[in-house]
Amino acid sequence: MLDLIARFTEALLRLVWPASGRHRQHTGAPPPSPAPAAPAAPRRPSPHTAPLRGEDSRLVRPYLLAHEQREQAKRQRGRRRALWLAVHGVDIGTRRIDGVEVVA
Repeated sequence: MLDLIARFTEALLRLVWPASGRHRQHTGAPPPSPAPAAPAAPRRPSPHTAPLRGEDSRLVRPYLLAHEQREQAKRQRGRRRALWLAVHGVDIGTRRIDGVEVVA
């Protein structure tokens, strides 16, 4: 029974799928000749003759930006925390006032 199903399926697949290999294009006519290669266009010189410097490019590595943004957010959180504590009467600011170090 399985053999009949396999043969039937194989016959159906031969009708549906194209032939494989060199017989696919066999129609009795000679195969089409390949088109002649187009002549290569002359290359224009690059507008940038000198290599670009990193400072000239707007592209920046994402990990550098992420590090800077984390540091900036950390400083901002510190400032906000100091302000919140100052509102509640706790002074955690700098230990230098007018250039003189203050001892707590």
